[in-house]
Amino acid sequence: MNKDKKDVLRPTDAEAIALARSLLRTARFGAIAVLDPESGAPVASRVAVATDFDGTSIILVSSLSAHTAGLAADPRCSLLLGEPGKGDPLAHPRISLSCSARRIGPDDSRHARIERRFLNRHPKARLYAGFADFGYFLVEPLNASLNGGFGKAYMLDAGELLVGVDEGLDAIEQSAIEHMNADHADAVNILARAFGKAGGGDWRLSGIDVEGIDLIGNDTSLRILFPEPLTGADDLRSTLARMTAEGRATLGSDR
Repeated sequence: MNKDKKDVLRPTDAEAIALARSLLRTARFGAIAVLDPESGAPVASRVAVATDFDGTSIILVSSLSAHTAGLAADPRCSLLLGEPGKGDPLAHPRISLSCSARRIGPDDSRHARIERRFLNRHPKARLYAGFADFGYFLVEPLNASLNGGFGKAYMLDAGELLVGVDEGLDAIEQSAIEHMNADHADAVNILARAFGKAGGGDWRLSGIDVEGIDLIGNDTSLRILFPEPLTGADDLRSTLARMTAEGRATLGSDR
C-alpha cells in the first residue's frame, strides 16, 4: 500500500450519518445491482423502495425480473439511492449500499408490516402487489459509501445507518397514520411546510419511526426528524402536537 496516497475519505461524523439516513428514508426509487446467476456478470435495474422501521430498504419485485432471479441465487447486491437535482448530477448526494437481500414470504411474521409500509409509500403498487409472481425483499445493509457532493466521501457501517425499533410504535403506526391523514390533514401540511421547507400541496403521512416521520406528496417525499427520538409510543401524540403548534406559529410569523 502506498503510504503517500491521499485518503479521500472523511471521518464519519453526525452530519454524514444524518445525510445517509435521510437518503435512505426519502428515496422512492433506486438502482439495484445483482449477479446474473448464469454469467456471473453484474446486472442493474431500477426498483421502487420503501423502508422498514429501522431504515432497512424494502423492495417489491416480480419473479419474472432478472434481478429477482439474481437475488434468489445470490443475496449479495448493491443499492444506489439519491436523485440528481438541477445542474451537475454528480454534485448531488447519493449513497451506495453493499447489501444482503432477504425474501419476506407471506408466512413470515414481518410480512404484514413490510407490505403495509411499502404500500403506504407506493399506494399505486396495490394494483399488482397481490399478484402471485410479486414478492417483498428486505435489502439489509452491510456497509455503505456515501458521497455528499464533491470532496465529501464517507464510509458507514450498518450500525450508523439503522435506528432502533419500538414494538409499541409498530403496533400503533398504521392507526396513527390513518388518523393524521383523515382527521388532521392540515397539521400534516403544516409539518411539511414548516419543518420540511415544502411548498403547498396535499402532503400525506406515510411512515413513522423513532427518529421521525416520512411524508409523500407532489410525487416527492420528505423526511422530518423529531426534536428528540421517541422513547416509546406514548411520546408520539404529544410530539406531533407540539411540532404542529410550533410549525403553525412559525408559518404565521412568516406571513
